[in-house]
Amino acid sequence: MQLPVVYQKAKEQVCKIWTTLQPLLAVHVGLASSTTALIILEQCGKNKGYQERDACGFHPAGACCMLDGPEKIESIINMTTLWKNISVEGIDIILSRDAGRYICDYTYYTSLYYGNGRAAFIHVPPLSELVTAEFLGKALQTIILAMLEQCGEQRE
Repeated sequence: MQLPVVYQKAKEQVCKIWTTLQPLLAVHVGLASSTTALIILEQCGKNKGYQERDACGFHPAGACCMLDGPEKIESIINMTTLWKNISVEGIDIILSRDAGRYICDYTYYTSLYYGNGRAAFIHVPPLSELVTAEFLGKALQTIILAMLEQCGEQRE
């Protein structure tokens, strides 16, 4: 599902995912246009600091995701463990604890909030000659399967 670059609509879609689909894990993928061959695994979402206006010219009330929410929410997926145990030939994978203060981080925090931490966020580079759609799809598949393995271990 493609989310709009609009805070309120993104929040509504994420809420709908959790209330209607009730997934084991929601994995969100966002574009990191400043990188060329780098996948970034985001560990946590932040609640405050959303000053930048969205595609409709708005930013959230109080510049935060959830007025009563905690400052940050960690994913149940241990990205450090994932990063240590996974490799994708031809692309670097790094860890991050700051997905930025725009739609990506807003969406991630919202999903972590509604999903009780059962969400993940992956920043990917734009498609190029080096990073093709097929290559990126296979890389994401490898990463997401490893995330699902972690979810399975936590349920046992």
